[in-house]
Amino acid sequence: MRRILSSIIVLILIVTMFSVRPALAQGGNPPVISSQGLTLFTNYPAQEAAIGETVTFGLTLRSSDVPQVAKLEVKDLPLDWTMSFKGGSRVVESAYVEPETDTKVDFKVEPPANVEAGTYNFTVVARGENGQVASMPIELVIKEKLPPSLNFSIDLPTLKGAPDSTFRYNATLKNSGDQDLNVNLVSDTPSGFQVNFKLNSQDVTDIPIAANESKHLSVEVKPYTDVQAGSYPINITAQSAEAKTEAALTAEVIGQPEMKINSPDGRLSAEAYVGDTTPVQVVVQNTGTAAIHNVELSGTQPNSWKVDFQPNRIAEVGAGKQVEVTANIKPADQAIAGDYVVTVKAKSDDGPTKSEDFRITVLTSTLWGIAGVSLIAVAVLVVGLAVMRFGRR
Repeated sequence: MRRILSSIIVLILIVTMFSVRPALAQGGNPPVISSQGLTLFTNYPAQEAAIGETVTFGLTLRSSDVPQVAKLEVKDLPLDWTMSFKGGSRVVESAYVEPETDTKVDFKVEPPANVEAGTYNFTVVARGENGQVASMPIELVIKEKLPPSLNFSIDLPTLKGAPDSTFRYNATLKNSGDQDLNVNLVSDTPSGFQVNFKLNSQDVTDIPIAANESKHLSVEVKPYTDVQAGSYPINITAQSAEAKTEAALTAEVIGQPEMKINSPDGRLSAEAYVGDTTPVQVVVQNTGTAAIHNVELSGTQPNSWKVDFQPNRIAEVGAGKQVEVTANIKPADQAIAGDYVVTVKAKSDDGPTKSEDFRITVLTSTLWGIAGVSLIAVAVLVVGLAVMRFGRR
């Protein structure tokens, strides 16, 4: 009876020893296939690849008891497929395995160019000394290779700004194919604009973009200061030898009016006579890029002077245009000859306000000069007659 009990205990211990090893093997992340102390596994036994792509599986060999040489082979590899084992940068057929030391081997698989899409299964086998065998099932899913494809996406394709502002567009360029590309970046813009492409704040004209990769670009559009208000189309293109994509941008330039006051000959001066109204031509100019609306004219003049404008209101002065008005200036009746200042002011509904000082030289009337000369002549004549009459006596 004791012998039977002892045999049962020994049998239980043996079963326990052989059941613990697989449980430990299954506890880690990689799947492990082992046999009598020889272990073979890979971290990624199931992978995807495109047609024409070579795949490499990293294999790990372990020996838990004695050092040994394990011969490597593959079972059920499809016909016309090419495979090789590489260790230490050389093609190998076997690997030396020591206890408590991992031996790394790369298993390289190259399907033929005409392979059909689908799932392929095969097994890597390591045969150790004394009949020890470890195997690792491999699954390779072959998919159709996507053709080269580029796509632009723009966050805000239409931006507004002043003529002196920079229009910045956020663009994403995606390579949707399974092939790495080198892409040139070009733009087609109206006259008066400059376009720069930036990647990570650096100016670029061409960029590499890997398969299924996206890159975020900043497209900076700078108009020159003489660009008129309006909507301007800007086309950007990303092009490689295999693929091309375009995107349409719009820069809406909001004009800025700028007003100036001048005279037809550029001189801010005139002459006027006491008691007379003198017309002085005033030019209201718009040197900006947007129209000026509802311009009201007024003047600041010395006391007792009169200044009015014809017309005193201008409905619109277009960008780059000018309108001529007449300022009727009448000095005070008591004004004496000399220089005076009359300020002409123009104010619009669009914001711009401008004023200029005109120097007005006041002259006395020629009638008063003639009258003075006449009085002097009469006085001289009277004196002459008196001398002639009383001089004889």
